[in-house]
Amino acid sequence: MLYRCFLLVALLLAPHLAHAARIVVFGDSLSAAYGLRPEQGWVRLLQQQLGSTHQVVNSSLSGETTAGGLARLPAVLRQQRPDVLILELGGNDGLRGLPLAAMQDNLSAMVRLAQRAGARVLLIGMALPPNYGPDYGAKFRQVYDKVARRHKVPLVPLLVAGFEQDLALFQGDGIHPVAEAQPRMVRNVLPALTPLIARK
Repeated sequence: MLYRCFLLVALLLAPHLAHAARIVVFGDSLSAAYGLRPEQGWVRLLQQQLGSTHQVVNSSLSGETTAGGLARLPAVLRQQRPDVLILELGGNDGLRGLPLAAMQDNLSAMVRLAQRAGARVLLIGMALPPNYGPDYGAKFRQVYDKVARRHKVPLVPLLVAGFEQDLALFQGDGIHPVAEAQPRMVRNVLPALTPLIARK
């Protein structure tokens, strides 16, 4: 009788367990809730939006570049074993004027590492402030398009889409969104993320 009870519970839970996903957000200060309380950041809000079915782990680090991320990612993949990796890096490369070819190579290498580890990848893009010039800014944005096409991964073109020109929604540095903008970042990510976590 006890065995039958355990079997019934297992059958009832099976559909939920089959679709449960472990999601690792691997980004920089935009995902590390810089200047905010952790619970105000978009990653924590994403967990609230998804509920208890899925687990969201924030492995973001303020100041991270794509080179630093590439060095750090193998350990994160081993420790966290994500079903989905949300890759949000490159902003610091652009702000520091680092070579875009190296940034592209690093992002590509991280996508390959995640895929070899069995993770589905969602790439998130960013844009640079206007003072970096239209030519460099356009080439920076194109890096994300090229990586997404090359590895056939979904792309959120701009994490701050829809409010990127509204300075009232950014902290004093003009780079990091305020708490009020974080739910909008979740809404920008969810449409591309949902198909990835729906897959078994």
